[in-house]
Amino acid sequence: MSSPFLRAVRPAGRSFTPRTTIRSQQLVQLRQIARARAYATEASTPAPKKKSAFATAGKFLWRLTYGSALAGVAFIGYGIYEARYPVDQLPPDPSKKTLVVLGSGWGSVSLLKKLDTENYNVVVVSPRNFFLFTPLLPSCTTGTIEHRSIMEPLRNILRRKKAAVTFYEAECTDIDPVNRTLTVRDSSEVKGDIAETTLPFDYLVVGVGAQNTTFGIPGVEQNACFLKEISDAQKIRTRIMDCIETASFKDQTPEERKRLLHMVVVGGGPTGVEFAGELQDFFEEDLRKWVPEIASDFKVSLVEALPNVLPMFSKELITYTEKTFKDEKIDIHTKTMVKKVTEKTILAEVSNPDGTKELVEMPYGLLVWATGNAPRPVVRSLMAKIPEQAKSRRGLEVNDYLVVNGTEGIWALGDCAVTKYAPTAQVATQQGQYLARLFNTMSKTMALEDDIAHLEDLGHNAATADDKKSIISEIESKAKALRRTKRLMPFQYTHQGSLAYIGSDRAIADLTWGDNKLSSSGQITNLFWRSAYVSMVFSTRNKLLVVFDWVKVKLFGRDVSRE
Repeated sequence: MSSPFLRAVRPAGRSFTPRTTIRSQQLVQLRQIARARAYATEASTPAPKKKSAFATAGKFLWRLTYGSALAGVAFIGYGIYEARYPVDQLPPDPSKKTLVVLGSGWGSVSLLKKLDTENYNVVVVSPRNFFLFTPLLPSCTTGTIEHRSIMEPLRNILRRKKAAVTFYEAECTDIDPVNRTLTVRDSSEVKGDIAETTLPFDYLVVGVGAQNTTFGIPGVEQNACFLKEISDAQKIRTRIMDCIETASFKDQTPEERKRLLHMVVVGGGPTGVEFAGELQDFFEEDLRKWVPEIASDFKVSLVEALPNVLPMFSKELITYTEKTFKDEKIDIHTKTMVKKVTEKTILAEVSNPDGTKELVEMPYGLLVWATGNAPRPVVRSLMAKIPEQAKSRRGLEVNDYLVVNGTEGIWALGDCAVTKYAPTAQVATQQGQYLARLFNTMSKTMALEDDIAHLEDLGHNAATADDKKSIISEIESKAKALRRTKRLMPFQYTHQGSLAYIGSDRAIADLTWGDNKLSSSGQITNLFWRSAYVSMVFSTRNKLLVVFDWVKVKLFGRDVSRE
């Protein structure tokens, strides 16, 4: 008999199945379904394909590029932070020997960057408070690069030294090698109560560079534009646009129009060639579009007294440059010597292939003089005070250690020094680095000599034989170190190659790799030229500014406004 509880929950006419049995049946069914699904999955899923070598290499390159980009961003960020927040410096020590550096060019700045300033009381005197990256100066004349992008504030460089360096923005007007004093004058437009004073020195490095020379040709100084300073580039830029706007003036005669649009560059060295290339780029890429009415009359001419341009490059690259200029419609006048310059014309003597010579007249609107160096007045004044410099004409003659002949404790480097090497930025840079090593060695030598003298005094007063023996051993050790320190070889220049931009996104390069020489030209070389110059720019800020200027010109073109 069933219980009342079972009757209450069991529906009428149905048999009862225990709950545990139902659950067992459900589990069996679930297992069967799972097996069927597993079997179906195994049957339908294809075997994984092996990755190709190309895909693996692509993935590796992507990771390498991504990692390099992150590392580059981190490096740039650190450079920006370091430039913005310099560390504290040791104060100048007047008790130490005073080292005065004149100038802020390649030689002087290379010296200051490598010099251990804590060993000297360092003073820098220069009429400009910035370093100018001169290889890119021709690009500033056409607006390819803004002038601020190649100006490195000198105080930014000096502020990163371990010990503070005193800087005076002034011009040195006289050097007294006997009394070892300088006369410096404030050359700024704003002057205080004291505008001229004297400055004593123990050691002096003359790195004031050179000024333009006109070779005594009448009219050059009055009518030509030079290309050595930022102010020169700005003057050329203004003159270019003045010539264009004046040529476009109403009722201008065709002859005068052609004269105004004739741009003449005198000097077939790297500066003259690069400026001619930049100017033709400016015309082809920008002026032709925005001022189309001048297209038929605009012309660039390059004048060189030697048989060919760029004499420091290989014959192969000289030929390539001349062919490129011909394609760009830049006229090259070799064996042409300027005799006289007036306000509107150039009188030149041309040597013909048959040996005869004839005078030709060239009307011009812009004349850029990019040839020749001459000593600055302060250098000529110093040369006149030193008998050993009486025969020198180009600058201060120096020995193999860059010491000015006839002096003691005075060195010269860069364009103001006469050596067996060409006066280039590369030579000046290596001279500055050499002098930094020399001064660092001198400070170590003086410290070792002081230590040896002190030990000798202790040796004389030694109480026991053992103490004396120990002091003698230490003296011998320091004397050995002193001999090693004094082994400084004479200056030896190592040529690393020559670069030049020739327009149309092309460049040439004569490179030296050990005993091997490599010549290269074309658009790929132009990329190398750009990367090499960016790497040579001192600060992260200026590297970025130069790159941004190049990108800006490619995207938006150059500015054709006058100012």
